[in-house]
Amino acid sequence: MKKINILLALCLSLCLSFSWAQTPKGSVLIKNGTVLTVTNGTYENTDVLIQDGVIKKIGKDLNAPSGVTTVDATGKYVMPGIIDAHSHVALDVVNEATAPIVAEVRMKDVVNPYEIGIYRALAGGVTISHAMHGSANVVGGQNATLKHRWGSSNPEDIIMQDAPRTIKFALGENPTRVHGRGNGIQPRSRMGVEAILRNGFNEALQYKKAWEDFNKARSQKGSTAVAPEYNERLQTLVDILDGKIIIHCHSYRADEIYMLINVARDFGIDKLVFQHTNEGFKVAPEIAEYTMGASVFADWWAYKFEVYYSTAFNAAILHRNGAITSINSDSAELIRHLYHEAAKTQRYGNLSDDEALSMITINPARQLGIDDKVGSLEEGKHGDVAIFEGHPLSSYAIPQMTFVDGIKYFDINEDQDDQRQQVSPTETVEPILLTEHNHRCMQDTEHLFETASALFQMNQ
Repeated sequence: MKKINILLALCLSLCLSFSWAQTPKGSVLIKNGTVLTVTNGTYENTDVLIQDGVIKKIGKDLNAPSGVTTVDATGKYVMPGIIDAHSHVALDVVNEATAPIVAEVRMKDVVNPYEIGIYRALAGGVTISHAMHGSANVVGGQNATLKHRWGSSNPEDIIMQDAPRTIKFALGENPTRVHGRGNGIQPRSRMGVEAILRNGFNEALQYKKAWEDFNKARSQKGSTAVAPEYNERLQTLVDILDGKIIIHCHSYRADEIYMLINVARDFGIDKLVFQHTNEGFKVAPEIAEYTMGASVFADWWAYKFEVYYSTAFNAAILHRNGAITSINSDSAELIRHLYHEAAKTQRYGNLSDDEALSMITINPARQLGIDDKVGSLEEGKHGDVAIFEGHPLSSYAIPQMTFVDGIKYFDINEDQDDQRQQVSPTETVEPILLTEHNHRCMQDTEHLFETASALFQMNQ
């Protein structure tokens, strides 16, 4: 059995290596820029050499190897590609809102490489996004980490195949409205949400033991043991318990954040990231001690009652307490301005340039488990780079070029009037409204809210 597991692991490793090998990779020498490494300081008049998709050298007076294009970044700023830890860009659907636990569904099955949001994100220097299931369920579907390789027609090409598995959880009003009020099933209350979590994990432990007992029994001579029925939902929960999947949990209130910390501790789970986390500042030390941090909005709240108690100092407070903190968009529009969102931490919290930039680069990379590959400009990491006219934390900053794996996917000087693919060029661009109705975390659940509203009116 041990030999089989080793062979399977080797095959998986080879498959991932093959996938990375088949992904388009490029070479480029970026000359004379102000290089913002994020993790190792800032270098003036410095070059970055990317070869075959990987940062080969960072230094002065580098020469381009034969056939490698040179980009003059004199007077410009060169930084790691921006990473959005909470996005729904490139997804055709978001919510499987039919049960409180739907851990078996996967966002990678519905990735749409043609969505124009990918290109718009690149135009804002964003090279990676975390394509998440919505927040209708206590335990939602498995997410997908995307590389913005715009122009591919194959969804597999934009999925970061070597990124760890992640899954969406949700607390508070979203699951209670969808299931308790919309469908008349648990959870209807916040305590019901906790019960769903504990019952689900306990059932997963029973499922895990059943398989362990079967594997032990069938190794005995003359065994007639019958395998338990395979259950993808429970197996995914087992994988969470075994540390194979990182939880990313939609949350707002401090009480529910601390509740999930306690549930995670009781079940030995330490791979946990809180999303939104509006009241994270109240439990910042606990988030720092027991979790992989929080991914927050810079100053977005009051779009429903449970997010009224918020502060623009949230990110800074979390950071000062030692919590890994990132700033996300959760919006196809805001994703283009994450560098502006990061800059708000200097207005609210007085963070340094590197601290602010870390919230849209290395910190989200850590929360996604990909910081060994991306998130900073370091030799050996992927060649994901954004070039800015003006410092990226300036309100006057303008992204100029964006590279993914050393290939240029955005150039402001080559930007066409209409970059959409397989869409009529005469079609009107959809309106962007920063309201709850456009909050994609709850996309596909509008009919459930209508049902709930009707029930409330009947009871009045």
